[in-house]
Amino acid sequence: MRNQLNRGNERGSAMVQCSDPNRRSMSTLSLQKHKSIRAALALSLAAALPASALLAPAPVAAAQGDLDKAVAALRGISTMKADFVQTDRSGQTVRGVMTLKRPGKIRFEYEKGVPMLVVSNGKSMYMVDYEVNQVQRWPIENSPLGALLDPSRDVKRFGKLVPTSHPDVVSVEVRDTKRPEFGVITLIFARDAASPGGLRLTHWVALDSQNHRTTVRLANQRYGVAVADSAFTFRDPRRSSRRPG
Repeated sequence: MRNQLNRGNERGSAMVQCSDPNRRSMSTLSLQKHKSIRAALALSLAAALPASALLAPAPVAAAQGDLDKAVAALRGISTMKADFVQTDRSGQTVRGVMTLKRPGKIRFEYEKGVPMLVVSNGKSMYMVDYEVNQVQRWPIENSPLGALLDPSRDVKRFGKLVPTSHPDVVSVEVRDTKRPEFGVITLIFARDAASPGGLRLTHWVALDSQNHRTTVRLANQRYGVAVADSAFTFRDPRRSSRRPG
């Protein structure tokens, strides 16, 4: 029997949430490999636990000006492609390729066998499930990923530096205390002179409102690559299912 989106917090699931609580019951997606895998990026990524807990003890105080550098690094990304590995709270992982184009556009193309797509066209974020022909949508600003995508989001205003275990690692926790339902995102950078702003975004970590943690790690980052706007469109499975042939 086909797995249902509303199945609940079973092992191997990742949460995708927006600020509308009526949509949350549809946001648990099973990550069962070698079957009809469902996966979605934790778009309400939250990172309430400190980065030092993720890296190592003996935290190192952030250098003066690192928050400005992190903001400059994000704003300095015009386009980027990277491989990603998404890990949920139970340790289940799924891989894919991330494509980003500022302002506001991103695409998470999952590995073969995962009938899911997460894409933003610059205004709205979409989670597309081709197995059950469903699409969910919410505004970029309602997701903590807005810290990465939304040009109107003031990362410096809502962000703070978090101590790390290494002087070459910069961790920024971004949260809007007036809108806790939007969640929290912690962005982790490594110092890299070849990256925009001198910092390379390596991963982000989440702990959503239901204590579901998701980590997205990036590798093979390529900056300034040519990316067409058509990369941020998608085939709507609802139309194909309603109009066969």
